[in-house]
Amino acid sequence: MNDRSVDSLRHSRQVVLPEIGAEGQARLARSRVLLVGLGGLGSAAAYYLAASGVGEIQLNDFDRVDATNLQRQILYTESHIGRPKTEAAAETLARLDSRLRLVGIPERLQGEALADAVRGCDVVLDGSDNFGTRFAVNAACVATRTPLVSGAALRFEGQLAVFRPDLADSPCYRCLYGESDEALENCRNNGVLAPLVGVIGSLMAVEAVKIIVGLGNDSPGRLVLYDARMLRWREIALVRDPACPVCGTGARAAD
Repeated sequence: MNDRSVDSLRHSRQVVLPEIGAEGQARLARSRVLLVGLGGLGSAAAYYLAASGVGEIQLNDFDRVDATNLQRQILYTESHIGRPKTEAAAETLARLDSRLRLVGIPERLQGEALADAVRGCDVVLDGSDNFGTRFAVNAACVATRTPLVSGAALRFEGQLAVFRPDLADSPCYRCLYGESDEALENCRNNGVLAPLVGVIGSLMAVEAVKIIVGLGNDSPGRLVLYDARMLRWREIALVRDPACPVCGTGARAAD
């Protein structure tokens, strides 16, 4: 586990919070987070995870920076165009905190490689843009009982959910979406408001920090929806699907 020390001055505004304190900050310094997808959601999440004092961030994305990314993906600048996102993201985050341990994974994680990456982390953040990746990450998290923070943003709508396979009766991502659902829409064809991904990505970082320090998230099972046009939030209760092929009764019996 990462042995990064706590910088009490840098994180003083966070340490002073009684819910975090020196012990919680030390947990953050020892933590390891896997971030899947370094687009708009991943950019905001990565920045705030780094600023919060997370010890190690594993950066997973197989794409390169494109000019169209700069509208919302705040990890990158014009000088990064054409470079691998993992490389550009690590360069930016290292400038924020030179002690932060950054591990780039510039390929699509699959199978045992995905399971190994997830197994070695305290929490996984999924900001990817396709169901195939989301289903695979969810299955790996369920199999290894690793907390998963999932975010999405499109047009003027965003959503956030926390799944806790390490806790009893937590639903998983497949309880929410099945293979029969329509293909995941993307912002290339449908557009997205630039600050919206910052809102959802920042909330993903908030939930990850809470999990690491042991603050809340002991009652998972909510999908939070945000309508940016109407400045409206709403929640949908989620329950575990007994027939879920990943976490349902049959799947657990087969483990």
